[in-house]
Amino acid sequence: MPKAIRTYVRWVDATNRYVGLLAMYLVFAMMGILLYSSFMKSFFIPPLWGLEMAQFLLVGYYILGGAWSLQSDDHVRMDLIYGRWSPRSRAIIDAITVIFLFVYLVVLLYGGISSTSYALQYGERSYSAWRPYMAPIKIIMCVGIVLMLLQTIAVFFKDVAAARGEDVL
Repeated sequence: MPKAIRTYVRWVDATNRYVGLLAMYLVFAMMGILLYSSFMKSFFIPPLWGLEMAQFLLVGYYILGGAWSLQSDDHVRMDLIYGRWSPRSRAIIDAITVIFLFVYLVVLLYGGISSTSYALQYGERSYSAWRPYMAPIKIIMCVGIVLMLLQTIAVFFKDVAAARGEDVL
């Protein structure tokens, strides 16, 4: 593989590993918010923002951690036939199927950018009693989709290299 591709794969892997590790800690923030909200509901007045803020953190957790999950091959796969194939056959099939993921993510990003621009232009707010602005979570979603797209391209390069019997790293 050319040096530019190796550099790209290393850069994307390092970036998504770092972002994924940071996103992993959002679960603890979410647990803290839910614990606080539960305590306040039991003894005082429940906060209006508790549940919705926990949902926003969960979205950030899933979206920002998705690329790291793809990188470390921790996503769900039907292993009825796939496990019996040789590593080269798996790499060939993965290189083909990752193209479908790429197309899906491009369409998702197109919709995400459209929705984010709407939220920024019109100051879109949630319909809850708390009424937070929606732009920050939509921006985080677009960033996560872009990171997933970059990781998808890196996985494609890795699969092509594995199908050719090479190592991209």
